[in-house]
Amino acid sequence: MLKLLLSKMPKHKRHQVDLYLLTFSLFTVLFTLTGCQSATKYRLDADKAAANIIQEKQIQALGKAEAFSIERPSDTLRGRLLIEQNLPYFGKASLGADKLKAIEHWPEKNYPAANPSPDRMLLPEADQPLKISLMQALQIGARNNFEYQTRKEDVFRAALELDLERNEFRHTFAGKIESLYESDSTGKDAVRGTQNSAAFDSTKTLKTGATFTTALAVDLVNLLTLGGASSLGIVADATISIPLLRGSRRHIVLEPLTQAERNVVYAIWEFGRFKKILAVNIAKAYLEVLKQLSEVENAAQNYRNLITSTRRTRKMADAGRVSEIQVDQSVQNELRAHNRWISTQESYKNGLDILKRSIGLPPDAEIVLDKSDLDRLIALTSNIMADITTEKPLNSGKGPGPPDAPIELVKPGGEDAGPLEIDSSLAIALALENRLDLRVAEGNVYDSQRKVVVAADALRAEVTLFGSAQIGESRSIATADLDNARLRTDKGIYSALLTIDLPFERTAERNVYRNSYIALEKSVREAQIVEDDIKLSVRRKLRDMYEARESRRIQAMAQLVAEKRVRSTTLFFEAGRIPIRDVLEAQEALINAKNGFTSAVVNYRIAELEFQRDTGLLQIDEKGLWQEYQPETGGLEDVREK
Repeated sequence: MLKLLLSKMPKHKRHQVDLYLLTFSLFTVLFTLTGCQSATKYRLDADKAAANIIQEKQIQALGKAEAFSIERPSDTLRGRLLIEQNLPYFGKASLGADKLKAIEHWPEKNYPAANPSPDRMLLPEADQPLKISLMQALQIGARNNFEYQTRKEDVFRAALELDLERNEFRHTFAGKIESLYESDSTGKDAVRGTQNSAAFDSTKTLKTGATFTTALAVDLVNLLTLGGASSLGIVADATISIPLLRGSRRHIVLEPLTQAERNVVYAIWEFGRFKKILAVNIAKAYLEVLKQLSEVENAAQNYRNLITSTRRTRKMADAGRVSEIQVDQSVQNELRAHNRWISTQESYKNGLDILKRSIGLPPDAEIVLDKSDLDRLIALTSNIMADITTEKPLNSGKGPGPPDAPIELVKPGGEDAGPLEIDSSLAIALALENRLDLRVAEGNVYDSQRKVVVAADALRAEVTLFGSAQIGESRSIATADLDNARLRTDKGIYSALLTIDLPFERTAERNVYRNSYIALEKSVREAQIVEDDIKLSVRRKLRDMYEARESRRIQAMAQLVAEKRVRSTTLFFEAGRIPIRDVLEAQEALINAKNGFTSAVVNYRIAELEFQRDTGLLQIDEKGLWQEYQPETGGLEDVREK
């Protein structure tokens, strides 16, 4: 049909329609290529680019790829506790970004989306606090801790920055469409016309620093007066820029890309280090709260015992067997025990609030801890109590001896040392091999060296070769009566230009170059500081394990002695052979010994975890669970097997 209509038109009209169709087709293609992608598609493209980069760099940095996503579940445990436990909250932001009311002009209707939560299995029973174990606390922290999410987003942003740097060396395209209507009545005859223009260009930067640009522009002009002339303009041009001295070498051109590549690796290392720190901090807070809970139970039992002692003393005083002074002493100790009981409860509550905050839960959420985690630690040390009943005294092992016999102090041996109490030299060697922050510090030194090279290159003369070629002609309303333009290479414009910027003035570059050496020295010192801090922390944690192990043994013996003392003083007091003060002191010694033993057990376990953290041997997966180092095999033990 279109061909039939065109065949019946005059020749000049058919030519004008052809021009309009050509221009319309070009406009349609450009609009389709550049104008139809939605905001959602752009976001998904960014996610895909970042995910590919992160997976690539995880293999490079860690030797393996792990699941990684910055999309947080909308149905978080934090949000559920706020609702299900009827906790106060300020507004919708407290429940998550997906709960916010979309503001005007929001670009994506269903984003942030409501995603299901992987920890849905953690549901509190009706009107009951949520009970969590240590392993669950680690997983909750990985999903709800605020800083954990921020560190993941740092990795994601570093990946997007690398994608942007890589884009500098990709083929990039741009297009522009313009439509102009012009009316000029300043002359004798009014002139009106339209000019429709479309331009399309492509740019490519090579890793040698050379830049190529090609462009194609089409103009369709139509004069609405003075005979109604029309004309087609078409222009093609190409330019090239080649640096020959300053900024021409491959390593200089690629420096921003090289740094962006390394920054992603650094971000992954830093995130890996943070995961270890967070996991140990959560475990430490969890075990500290269990220790405080044990102190609450010990304080409660001691309070009951002192109430019983006061009643017994009151009864004996009424019978004339003890004085009122001893009754008052018992009452005073009962009051102190009451105060201790209250104080330990409040300390326990404060510690529990801190733990909830560290795993990303509301501080006012009702949760309780699984006491079996502490019971298992105590059970692992049950052999200590059994051995103490038959072991030799804590001195030289030669028996009490006469009072005036020489006293020889012997340091405890390592017979009952834990598997992680290894030689400090080996521990330091393992730490220097596995600490991710040391790798970052070492990488920063290399980065500083490259910056010296880049700064030195900027001191050179700048020599650049430019070349350009242009064929065809553009058209405007003023030239609408000219013939259509054609692309003819024999009637093009070709040019070449060589520019030389001699290095007479390089004060700014000179200062940058000198400062680059200062920055290098600083990065070397910072690497040395990190190395020394690692050595200090490893040696300290070995000492902490040794001290906690010996304290555990001493406190176990003190507990046995205190229990025996309580039994004997109680019998002697009831027989009227000792004052109540001896009984009260024995009971005080017993509660201190119990707390001391529990504290030593917890401290030893914390020291083990901190040692593995500080040597970089503790491995944390994407769920927040750890794998512990096994010195016997040199491998890892999955925590889920315990």
